[in-house]
Amino acid sequence: MQVYAFVGKTGTGKSYRAQEVAKQYGIKYIIDDAILIKENKVVAGKSAKTEASKIASVKSAIFLNESKRKDMIQALKRENPDKLLILGTSDEMVQKIAQNLEVGEIIKTIYIQDVASEEEIKAARKSRMEDGKHVVPVPTFAIKKQFSGYFLDSLKKFDIFKKQDSGEYETSTSEKTIIRPTYSYLGNYSISDNVINSIVSYVVGRIDGITRVFRVSTIKYSYGMKLGVDVEIKFGKNIPKLSSEIRNTIIYAIDYATGINLYGIDINIKSIQK
Repeated sequence: MQVYAFVGKTGTGKSYRAQEVAKQYGIKYIIDDAILIKENKVVAGKSAKTEASKIASVKSAIFLNESKRKDMIQALKRENPDKLLILGTSDEMVQKIAQNLEVGEIIKTIYIQDVASEEEIKAARKSRMEDGKHVVPVPTFAIKKQFSGYFLDSLKKFDIFKKQDSGEYETSTSEKTIIRPTYSYLGNYSISDNVINSIVSYVVGRIDGITRVFRVSTIKYSYGMKLGVDVEIKFGKNIPKLSSEIRNTIIYAIDYATGINLYGIDINIKSIQK
């Protein structure tokens, strides 16, 4: 396995440019913040950005947890990549990751200054410091489950890159995800059940055919939640069609307002208004 490293200080745009660098060197596998990415798919690990603090995030990113370290080693053996790109904030960090994952010596290190201008690095730092924005180099659908309850936005980027082996230029469109972890704020934030209940009650109550929302219940899991909604409907309404509208309305509203991953929605029709 040939191991490459991509190094830049926190918030300088490493994750944003990771796919561009990987393609330039013909690398299909990336390790970034404790997750193993193959092209646009997460194949192993849980992002260090889901940790509750910056210290915990750093520990996770360099695989100090023995269980997570072994899991990632097994994933690398299973995938058996010919080339691997490791992202880190310093030479010491990427070397530590390579050592902990037992992948061998790093043969080449690319620095953020090699692929980004000073103005682009300053813009990335400003986005991190002022808005708390972090980038995960995979599409939102591939990472949303891990970041349930975080604020997420998708980002598409048109890349023009030069392949290292042939020297030819290629173009591609890649999608990334912008998140705002809890530790990016002054203090922590949480989304209470009352907020979820209020959102669901409001949007469902506005649907034509719903005369009353009796109750909204939530069951929380580590990667999201399941909802139960008790409603009263008008007589003569098509129940399967109305249930589908209720479900779609809730999914859109909760995703837009909170980013929480929904496992399921149980719709209980408690009465019919004549």
